[in-house]
Amino acid sequence: MAQAQSVFKQNFLEYASYVIKERAIPDLMDGFKPVQRRIIHSLFEMDDGKFHKVANVVGWSMRYHPHGDASIYEALVNLANCDLFIERQGNFGNFMTGDSAAAARYIECRLLPFAKKVLYNPELTEFVDSYDGRNKEPVFFPAKIPVVLIQGVTGIAVGMSTILLPHNALEVLDAMAACLKGESFILYPDFPGGGIVDVKDYQNGRGTVSIRAKLNTSDPKKIIIEELPYGTTSEMMIHSVEDAAKKGKLKISSINDYTSDRVNIEINLARNTYAEDIIDALYAYTVCETKISVNPLVIRDNLPTIMGISEILEFHSHHLIEVLKAELELEKGHLIDRLHARTLERIFIEERIYKRIEQKKSADEVNKAVVSGFKPFSEQLFRPIDDEDVERLLKIPIRRISLFDIEKNREEIEGINSQLHEIEKKLANLVAYALDYIQELKKMLGTELHKRKTKVNSFETIAIKEVAERNLSVKYDPSNGYLGYGVKTGSQMLEVSTFDRVLVIRKDGTYQVIDAPEKEFVGKGLLFCGYADKSELAKVTFTLLYQEKTYKYLFLKRCQISSYTLKKVYPLVPEGNYKLVKLSTLPNAELTVTYKPKPGLRILEEKFYFSDYLTKGVKANGVRIVVKDIATIRLRGVKEIVHENKSEPTLFDEEKE
Repeated sequence: MAQAQSVFKQNFLEYASYVIKERAIPDLMDGFKPVQRRIIHSLFEMDDGKFHKVANVVGWSMRYHPHGDASIYEALVNLANCDLFIERQGNFGNFMTGDSAAAARYIECRLLPFAKKVLYNPELTEFVDSYDGRNKEPVFFPAKIPVVLIQGVTGIAVGMSTILLPHNALEVLDAMAACLKGESFILYPDFPGGGIVDVKDYQNGRGTVSIRAKLNTSDPKKIIIEELPYGTTSEMMIHSVEDAAKKGKLKISSINDYTSDRVNIEINLARNTYAEDIIDALYAYTVCETKISVNPLVIRDNLPTIMGISEILEFHSHHLIEVLKAELELEKGHLIDRLHARTLERIFIEERIYKRIEQKKSADEVNKAVVSGFKPFSEQLFRPIDDEDVERLLKIPIRRISLFDIEKNREEIEGINSQLHEIEKKLANLVAYALDYIQELKKMLGTELHKRKTKVNSFETIAIKEVAERNLSVKYDPSNGYLGYGVKTGSQMLEVSTFDRVLVIRKDGTYQVIDAPEKEFVGKGLLFCGYADKSELAKVTFTLLYQEKTYKYLFLKRCQISSYTLKKVYPLVPEGNYKLVKLSTLPNAELTVTYKPKPGLRILEEKFYFSDYLTKGVKANGVRIVVKDIATIRLRGVKEIVHENKSEPTLFDEEKE
């Protein structure tokens, strides 16, 4: 058993690690998942400036990706629709309508120059064997920009997931420049479909954002949805609006979708309904407003790590310096090699070193003759001459030696020296070079194509309960004891929405708060039914008259119900030998109690006023007001009317018994 558990644990960890690193979570260095990296690598290998059939790209990528072609095709379409690295030709789908792309054999793509500028450098890229050992694939590209921030990413692995929202490419580059200058920067999401985003809880990419559709309400009888929230299609929007209308949340007459290259969903309103009346309901009941929780998880140093937006950007700002420095040093090395080769060539021809090999009979003697011929000129060389240099010199044809142009060679050497001087200047001031490089990237992207599409704004999230319309009629049927908006017979108690809670007080002296019921048994002795909102309950003072069953003593209790647990039954009168006689919600009243005549009983009637008694907690006991046998109880409401700074009570009949 222990061995089986050990095998399971090991296999599970290996599988989880594989899914996390090799499929679902992007690498911080280049921002790609493995399938995306393999697609870009294949396009680099295939690149000849012409468009390639997507089917061919998918087939080429399968040499590196050990999964089906469907996953490669889908990843390529999504990557191309980011409009950053891949140029499209054909129908690549429509993220606004949710329409899928055409089949791989009908659409074409190729790499944009921007991809080569920021990703491609085989000499700085680490390669490993592909899954079958026949080819080499990159571990990650030496990316000069934070791709993961610009494109955004979602992925679900074993026990973890990642959600990074897309950001505006130009704003990301500006933020990188600010970071290199030591200035502060702020980055907020920018979605391809536009919309409005509230970022007050963004928390540097670790919190949440609320996104709203852009609504055109210029016509009071019509609402036009012009931009959709991120991740929402026009089909999803129409379905949510129709669903809300069927449930009675919205009053519309029709909805039409005219979306093509721009979103255009037209909602026609019902009679006597105007745009300003249902905007809040649209945000509350439909996907016109969505909320996204962000979880910026990336692979860093082979480990899954959560990093804030500013951390990712600062990392890539310093990484840009490192990559540019490595490229400059690499270019410097190539120039020095060229300079060394041209210097050797000039000395070899000018000093007629080639004449030394005419009488030599073996290859070894020839090599030694060339090397010894360069000894007097060793100070002019950039490094000692090696066998490779000798081999290259011996391959110079006689025709080229005879036509050797000393002046042209000198100009070429001067040009190389000039390039080396420029590289040294850049290496001496890498930050300035990086800032110039960022400006060059911005020009390549273009301000029109990559301008911000999403408006950043602050708005209050609409609470569904606040906009819910109370249009359900709650009825109570005393013959069977059922209460709810699904009860067809009985008397109407109040109008509710499905989000309301209802307070019910029963004849047995108990009360309970329940969700607005469709049909619920509450008993045949219902005394009160009202809203259980705390604001509503604060307005109501309950006055209870209850009696001791044995001695017939009458108690008066005034209280307010301020707290409760849903569906829990609470007592209003003391438990045991007590019964509820009367319940009143009058703020003030005159209580007239008539007693049964008895020998020696002089006072047969007494009056009591609610205002003479304090309002206490719901658990408090009432005040004993009557100890005699009661014949009748009569209530008359009292209103306070003020005349010339003088208050006097006015009586009116409210309840009789």
